[in-house]
Amino acid sequence: MNTDNKTYKKYAAGRAKKSPILKNCASAFASGGAICAAGHGLRRLFIYAGLSDDNAGMLTSSALILIAVLLTGFGVFDTVAKHTGAGTLVPITGFANAVASSAIDSRTEGLVPGIGAKIFTVAGPVLVWGISAGAVWGIVYFLVGAVFMKGGT
Repeated sequence: MNTDNKTYKKYAAGRAKKSPILKNCASAFASGGAICAAGHGLRRLFIYAGLSDDNAGMLTSSALILIAVLLTGFGVFDTVAKHTGAGTLVPITGFANAVASSAIDSRTEGLVPGIGAKIFTVAGPVLVWGISAGAVWGIVYFLVGAVFMKGGT
């Protein structure tokens, strides 16, 4: 069947399932909020246990990463993400899931050629572009500060 691009787009649009945008947004908001609230609760618990604010923050981040990796390993994270949507991809838990998923998917290829080489296939571009954007922003911030602040803050 030979069809032009316009005809195909019309055909595909007529058969595509409509996305429930409001439901998806509400679900993402609720699940992302729940993860953030849990993280805040952990942080408060660590502070209550006597840790300094800085140490409690670092331990909270580490705990969220560990929990996300464990849930990914047991297959729970993907099931939850399927039902709650983008809210589970709050940066720290989503990043941990991406790294753990890549490691799990490539474990049959061996420790070095599999896990070692492919662990950052999903997260790698995020790191590269995030670090690059941070470096560019840092240079811009420095130059703007040097021009408008006459060499200091």
